[in-house]
Amino acid sequence: MAATRREFVIGSAAAGAAIPGAAEALPTVRFGKHEVTRMILGTNPMFGYSHMSQNLDLAMREWMTHERRVETVLQAERAGINTWQLHYHNDTMAMIGTLRERGSKIQMFLLSDFELHKDLSLIPATAKRGFIGMAHHGNRTDEAFREGKMDRVKEFVMRVKDTGLMAGVSAHNPEALDYIESAGWPTDYYMTCFYNVSRTAEETRRVLGGEAPLGEPFLERDPERMTRFVRLTTKPCLGFKVLAAGHRARRRESVETSFRYAYSKIKPGDAIIVGMFPRYRDEVAENVEIVRQVLSA
Repeated sequence: MAATRREFVIGSAAAGAAIPGAAEALPTVRFGKHEVTRMILGTNPMFGYSHMSQNLDLAMREWMTHERRVETVLQAERAGINTWQLHYHNDTMAMIGTLRERGSKIQMFLLSDFELHKDLSLIPATAKRGFIGMAHHGNRTDEAFREGKMDRVKEFVMRVKDTGLMAGVSAHNPEALDYIESAGWPTDYYMTCFYNVSRTAEETRRVLGGEAPLGEPFLERDPERMTRFVRLTTKPCLGFKVLAAGHRARRRESVETSFRYAYSKIKPGDAIIVGMFPRYRDEVAENVEIVRQVLSA
């Protein structure tokens, strides 16, 4: 989501009402032993991954101090979101301790990144931090599929399984997930990007017939391609970039249309992940209100 809409509120009802004054939780779905709200808080804006411009990346990083990141999660919890998807990073790990000290019961999905991705021996100790599941990073999955090196992705899945946590794989390319499904890997869930932004320029030229955009390719038919996979797999999915990293979040009407599309195209047992940046607008309250309306319909 872009800097035009972002501010959080969260309510951790499935984990047991935690934050005083929390709103009723959003509708939930089952992930293993956990009830997860059908909208989950994302992390990209907290660390300056705007997928828009370098200036917006820098503005996000400058504004999102440790305190503001923590408050963003607490705001989301008070609003009725009970789950947070975060990247493995020294700063996100530090946030967990602060959140627990302040009474947060937020549930968490972890995405491998940085040192955890490089050193799989960190998985057992990391798993003890209280995550529902851990997923292999989408960009790294796409790269491994492109290079024919999926054994490393499978090793990650098996090591997570050994800890007793749910093991997931994230991807932007639905073909990589088709490969995993066909191979019968024991994955527990998938993180499914609505836009295949990891295409190389040459791959994009093949799709568009000889021309590629400057920057990441947000192609209008990509959600259709990914949600086809989501409906075919029996495993639960967490859809992300449903707002095209803010390209579809400039007006409330566009947000509502995108959320309606997402929930109509994923399975009833799936959820979506939405990043929020609360500097300019109360995006959390707006997102929660829209999701309540869409799901009640």
